[in-house]
Amino acid sequence: MFKESVTKVFALGGLGEVGKNMYCVMHENEIIIIDAGVTFPDDVIGVDYIIPDFTFLKKNERKIKALFITHGHEDHIGAIPFLLQNVNIPFIYAPNQAIGLIKRKLEERKIQYKNLFVYNEQSKIKFKHMMVEFFMTTHSIPDSHGICIHTPNGNIVTTGDFKFDLTPIGPMANIHKMAEIGKKGVTLLFSDSTNALNSGFSISESKVDEALSDIFKKHHGRIIIATFASNIYRLKHIVDTCKRNNRKIAIFGRSMNNNIEISIEGGYIKNKEIFITPEEANSMPDHKVCLLCTGSQGEPLAALSRIANGNHRQIKLKGNDTVIFSSSTIPGNAVSISRTINKLYLKGVKVYTNTSLSDVHTSGHASEEELKLMIRLIKPKYFMPVHGEYRMLKKHADIGIMCDIPKQNTFVLSNGDTLELKNGKIKIGEKIETGNSYVDGNKIGDINNVVMKERKAMSQDGIVIITIPLKNNKLISNPTVTTRGFVLVNDNMELLHDIENKTLNIIQNKNTSEFKSIIISELSDYIYNKTGRNPIILPVIMEIKNKNTSVN
Repeated sequence: MFKESVTKVFALGGLGEVGKNMYCVMHENEIIIIDAGVTFPDDVIGVDYIIPDFTFLKKNERKIKALFITHGHEDHIGAIPFLLQNVNIPFIYAPNQAIGLIKRKLEERKIQYKNLFVYNEQSKIKFKHMMVEFFMTTHSIPDSHGICIHTPNGNIVTTGDFKFDLTPIGPMANIHKMAEIGKKGVTLLFSDSTNALNSGFSISESKVDEALSDIFKKHHGRIIIATFASNIYRLKHIVDTCKRNNRKIAIFGRSMNNNIEISIEGGYIKNKEIFITPEEANSMPDHKVCLLCTGSQGEPLAALSRIANGNHRQIKLKGNDTVIFSSSTIPGNAVSISRTINKLYLKGVKVYTNTSLSDVHTSGHASEEELKLMIRLIKPKYFMPVHGEYRMLKKHADIGIMCDIPKQNTFVLSNGDTLELKNGKIKIGEKIETGNSYVDGNKIGDINNVVMKERKAMSQDGIVIITIPLKNNKLISNPTVTTRGFVLVNDNMELLHDIENKTLNIIQNKNTSEFKSIIISELSDYIYNKTGRNPIILPVIMEIKNKNTSVN
């Protein structure tokens, strides 16, 4: 399929979307995979995750050399269990924190995999045609790295998720190594576009630390903090702030507990003795307690939502409580967050969100000026924005042009599009097979687009079930109509009788073998013209026999 001696670069996920990151570099008989993430469905019924389609990797399984992970967030590691169940991955290389998270993920799904290896900035991993090295970046989780892949046709750099923070909570990004890689020559850079639409610089994590410290000094009741469980540096300075203010921490939420445990095991969070049980928290003075919980996005089943609703079995709100939303609003979640905040205000508690008056959150992703700095340090000849919706990718490409990358050397691509590198030059190649796979429980691949379309139709327009009783292929009573989620039965009896009569007319004039398809076809048009809705129509043939009844 691909020409010899050409290096191919393509994405199986991460272009035109935030999440589901998976990028590949291929040279002759070698494929290197970078990240294997998930995204979470907004309006897809009955689906837990959306992951990349692994068809191409399965077909080219023998060429895969390794999977490299930039950092341990779900949109970069969440698809690993499903990838390992479907494709042979010889080795996985990841930084220390990510290794802990991956191991926990595989244990939960009872997947045995031994070839997990930790890399650091000094690591160099060599294959026949390619060599991989790493540079430290700053993000909201420890051990975040960018990756440089040396190929016969030029060097390729991917930043992973990053920001530039000159006063970080954790280690500084290795700006010197970035500049060193750039000085040696980079043919192609693909860079995180998540916050490309944000001007200026992102707020330093240390500013958030200051804001939290001020709130702790002002308030003497319990402090309840909701934040992303994956934001390890935020968790770290919440722990440090509690220690300075003589408060103990009770954790609420499974993902929060898992991340705290892994961070303690990896040495990123010290002071294990600061954590207490919910029962201990309830018996301590309010000014000695901090509750750390999930639910910053207003998720109905998360800890903070249940606390706000008053139905959490361990924690009840008090009038002198202070609640801090130390997080940003993920698009689509504004309504559910507002609903939770209103419930908290109704209970009389003080609420802090991230505003110009209170810096209780900052993003882990680079804003415009930081993106410019990365481009200036790496100095790529060609540029491909990644990890973002189309508008983010387009803006990031414009930023690249502002930083002296020729417009014809920037590529705003879609998943499956390919770039061909040869002798330091790049052109667009042929498209490869890609798409989405849906995960329902532990299963992938058995929920196709037809099923998804039907689920969406049922969720929006309901279902109409038409039962047709037959004996010896003859109708023995009128068809009956049952609906769910379509119309209010008592208010629409005339419509339902019309559907029954129309079905009766079809049955009397057609052969039994044609019933179902004709009923669906004719009733779909009739119902849409009457109601403007397209419910799923399900004809059920009930064959009445002398002793037994069978349904088709």
